[in-house]
Amino acid sequence: MFKGQSILITGGTGSFGRKFAEVILEKYQPKKLIIFSRDELKQHEMRISGFDNPSLRYFIGDVRDVDRLRRAMSGVDIVVHAAALKQVPACEYNPIEAVKTNIDGAVNVIDVAIDNEVEKVIAVSTDKAVYPVNLYGATKMVAEKLFVQANSYSGGKKPIFSCSRYGNVVGSSGSVVPLFLEQKKKGEITITDEKMTRFWITLEEGVNFVIDCIGMMRGGEIFIPKISSMKIIDLAEVIASGAKRKIIGVRPGEKLHEVLLTEEEALHAKEFDKFFIIEPEHPFWHKDNFQDGKPLPLGFKYASNTNTEWLTKEKMAELLKNIEIEG
Repeated sequence: MFKGQSILITGGTGSFGRKFAEVILEKYQPKKLIIFSRDELKQHEMRISGFDNPSLRYFIGDVRDVDRLRRAMSGVDIVVHAAALKQVPACEYNPIEAVKTNIDGAVNVIDVAIDNEVEKVIAVSTDKAVYPVNLYGATKMVAEKLFVQANSYSGGKKPIFSCSRYGNVVGSSGSVVPLFLEQKKKGEITITDEKMTRFWITLEEGVNFVIDCIGMMRGGEIFIPKISSMKIIDLAEVIASGAKRKIIGVRPGEKLHEVLLTEEEALHAKEFDKFFIIEPEHPFWHKDNFQDGKPLPLGFKYASNTNTEWLTKEKMAELLKNIEIEG
């Protein structure tokens, strides 16, 4: 799928981008892998940390800059759009900046991909886009809508656009794992609510899922992996079993439970062994796509508190030993 192909990843120096580059270079033989990001220091650090493969290209640029995107995307076959402002408090305090990057940036990626006749474009989304209660989630919901409907703009020709949507990445920056590890040093863990649950996926699982989606995509669908849930209170027990616990209440812009697939979306979704696919409700979608998928029962919702697959404390402890925690 990737052999001899030119691939561009926006936000390429982020945790997802680095792991994506690592997997692609290790398992596949791309012609070019373009790391597109706005931070020259992170690009330098990425290069000197071992990412110096001859097929790698480093482009400094911002998804807000359509001209720079146009130059970077020239001759590209596949685009993975992972660039975003994702810190919830920062997005709440700087809403216009979040809109410029997460929404306007998505529009730029779509327009430039169409103009350059890229073959495939996939956007990396989040469970925060479902029933959004904060600005970050709202911008990602809009971005999903843009990418699905972009298939109408391309008119059934190149490129095709799809989305992958999944939950919290274990140990990623801004997640509760690094927070608990830091609080452990002081002997007190802050718990928002003892009933709170979250979906969890490892970085490598997320990257491999996106790679699989690129191979399967027809254009317009949203892919959702079947992943595990865990109570936040159990996670705290794994990380700092002897620490005191302080209940602080659910914070603004935070949910008690997360949802990856709504009851409304389930009406036009299909289930497979390891994932779900939400089919678009637009004329460009061919109804014979993914015929081997099973329709979901009426009223089905894929939520972190009603999930049938749960992470045990032992499994989470094992995961935390084998991953690099970001600061």
